[in-house]
Amino acid sequence: MNENFKAYYHSPIGVIKIISSANSILVLEFADSVEEENEEIPEILKNALEQLDEYFKGTRKIFQLNLETKGTPFQERVWKELQNIPYGETISYKELAIRIGNEKACRAVGMANNKNTIGIIIPCHRVIGSNKKLVGYAGGLDKKEWLLNFEKQKSSGV
Repeated sequence: MNENFKAYYHSPIGVIKIISSANSILVLEFADSVEEENEEIPEILKNALEQLDEYFKGTRKIFQLNLETKGTPFQERVWKELQNIPYGETISYKELAIRIGNEKACRAVGMANNKNTIGIIIPCHRVIGSNKKLVGYAGGLDKKEWLLNFEKQKSSGV
């Protein structure tokens, strides 16, 4: 069995838990509490912590990390397309469905978004309702709103 490693990043909007294998990021999620971390962590996890720090300082707009996702072929397509949404921009669930070639799959796209285990890096927070309202985010709508406002501010140079 492959060993997993855990580290925490203290962001402006809460503690983020990151889990990796020896060479891939597996999970990035907001944590309610901090558990014991691994004393020795692999390079991929060190890189993830550095890149998250750069993101929250506003100097990183694209993550360059090896990710390991586990989902259906449909979910994998959705997660891959999420990574094509530019920093500071949003699209609707319908637009995301169109981008993956299935205009009628809005609800399924929403469910795939909900199953994303690597938040922020796979930016599911950039997907909003067709009416431009914020809907659904595992970390909570307050965090989604903060991330979107932060990215919009940093991308406009304000």
